[in-house]
Amino acid sequence: MPRSIKTLSKRAPRIMLYSHDTLGYGHLRRNLLIAKALSELDPKPEILLIGGMREAGAFALPSGTDCVTLPAYAKQSDGSYRPRELGDDIARLARMRSRIIKSVAAGFDPDLLIVDNVPRGAQFELDDTLAALSRRGNCRIVLGLRDVIDDSQVVRRQWLRQRNFETVRRYYDQVWIYGDPQLYDILSDCSMGERFGSRAHYLGLLDPTARGETKQAALDLETIAGNDQRPYVFCAVGGGRDGADLCEAFARAPMPKGHRGVLVTGTQMPETLRDSVLKHAEAREDMVVLPFVHEPFGVMAGATRLVGMGGYNTTMEFLAIEAPALIVPRCKPRREQVMRTTRLAARGLVSMLKPEELSPASIGDWLAKPVSQTGTMPDMAGLARVQDMAHAALFDRPIDAAIQRNHKPEAEHFISAA
Repeated sequence: MPRSIKTLSKRAPRIMLYSHDTLGYGHLRRNLLIAKALSELDPKPEILLIGGMREAGAFALPSGTDCVTLPAYAKQSDGSYRPRELGDDIARLARMRSRIIKSVAAGFDPDLLIVDNVPRGAQFELDDTLAALSRRGNCRIVLGLRDVIDDSQVVRRQWLRQRNFETVRRYYDQVWIYGDPQLYDILSDCSMGERFGSRAHYLGLLDPTARGETKQAALDLETIAGNDQRPYVFCAVGGGRDGADLCEAFARAPMPKGHRGVLVTGTQMPETLRDSVLKHAEAREDMVVLPFVHEPFGVMAGATRLVGMGGYNTTMEFLAIEAPALIVPRCKPRREQVMRTTRLAARGLVSMLKPEELSPASIGDWLAKPVSQTGTMPDMAGLARVQDMAHAALFDRPIDAAIQRNHKPEAEHFISAA
């Protein structure tokens, strides 16, 4: 049920963002992007990120933003969780994280909580916090969903088994979908529309272009470009835990004449696999391998071509940059990446290479041939709508009025799912 919002005239609004962060940097980086947009609101809010990725400290935080890093889970190839470092007792780790989150929420006293993708949190660690905030009655609670979760039958079974629909109805005021229904209609395909009702709103995809304008992006570009004026092909695999095959294929692939390759393996790739990639790269003079780039957007924007996996953030970056892009999507344990990439490839916006087709030769063939990637772009105005929706939630204003008052011309594509 809608909650009353506290009076904010005497202090800054407080916004808390949660992400469970079990595989790669995707959820963390999406929340950082959203935090940057929210930091531009007037009045300027205090923003607190809660996440389970210790690499959070390596990313620049927007002004007025701080973070709490939880002891980490690691997601295994079958989709199950284990502690990333702290032994093998997953139940103990879940209890520990749950208590930390509840304590932080009580101390911070947020006016708006935005939960990324998992209504009850990993291992249901948000249950106590959601109940406590609901009892206090002065915090708006929002679920932010990426455009694609998984195959629709898998999503429906999982959400029913985990009582996610019930949790949304009980605790959440709104559901923000960071996607374009013309590309993929998750509400219809996953039978969410009737269950969410008027809570659900499509906001559009999240355009990361502004990240390329930061000082960190310029520093990273200068570090990689250096004195080497050769054009380059850029390849990245997020955190890297499941990106070894693509990294090795890219490290062995022939580069276009006069080009070099820039490969970012991610910090989570197992050491033995990273050593294998480095061995191939060290044998050639046209390949640079890095474990991590603080802000990759500027480096991506300087590349002649882009190669990567199909996570949400990487795909948004590829769409925002004009360079031709080749995506090798992950197909398990979730089909999210292949579902999104297939639709974008059908529009002619990216090229797709299935994992079973991956090889140094197949990457080299794509790099060598002309590629024309022109098609109808999806709605990318999601961050502006996040600002409008957050402002409306914080100050108890009608959503439609906020959109009409503040929005850019592309807001005409805004769709509310009743």
